[in-house]
Amino acid sequence: MAYYIVYWPQDRVEELKKAGDTGPIKVVYGSIHSRMPTIASIKEGDVVFPITLTKKKLYVMARLPVTHRERAFDYCIRELGADYSSLIPEGIAMEVSETFYYTWDCKSYDCAEAVPEGIQIVHKTDKPHQLHQEPFNCCSKWAVWGEEGSSITPRLLPDEVIPLLRFGYPKSKEKALRLDEKGNPLFMSLTCTRRMSEETTKIFDKLFNEEN
Repeated sequence: MAYYIVYWPQDRVEELKKAGDTGPIKVVYGSIHSRMPTIASIKEGDVVFPITLTKKKLYVMARLPVTHRERAFDYCIRELGADYSSLIPEGIAMEVSETFYYTWDCKSYDCAEAVPEGIQIVHKTDKPHQLHQEPFNCCSKWAVWGEEGSSITPRLLPDEVIPLLRFGYPKSKEKALRLDEKGNPLFMSLTCTRRMSEETTKIFDKLFNEEN
């Protein structure tokens, strides 16, 4: 079992707040873009903590024990009913309207009859879901999910623990966050998926143990 942080941009956190989405968290996505970095390293049995930076303070938004890992497209179609700009797998054509289909290699067709034999057409539906279940960036590749996620709400990490946080694997490669002159975490230290040290995991888990 490994523990990871993933970064949620502040505008995403604000969107969830406006939508009244307080969870429980069900899924975390990774894309091929830096705004929503890859989560290829996260496996079933791991735990992921979405975090955010607000006014230079570090907040832990949720805790998600991962029980499943699959293509983001498959999760979105099954749970949301639409692709939500996730990466379309090869061999699938996605319905955009009644007469427009597009595929993983950006080819498009004017009608279903024009779609080559062997390519599966997937039709959009509308399934009830929470806002956080929608990827907040295009080209989502992987989704990790589970049914035992926490609520989604900002939990402040105290200033005194920030210098103690370590990330990396194995232990010989663990590093602290980059901090400014006042000891606040720098944005550039957070915008990638990072594996947590055992000691850091205990600090994060304590925030959630205090809620129980």
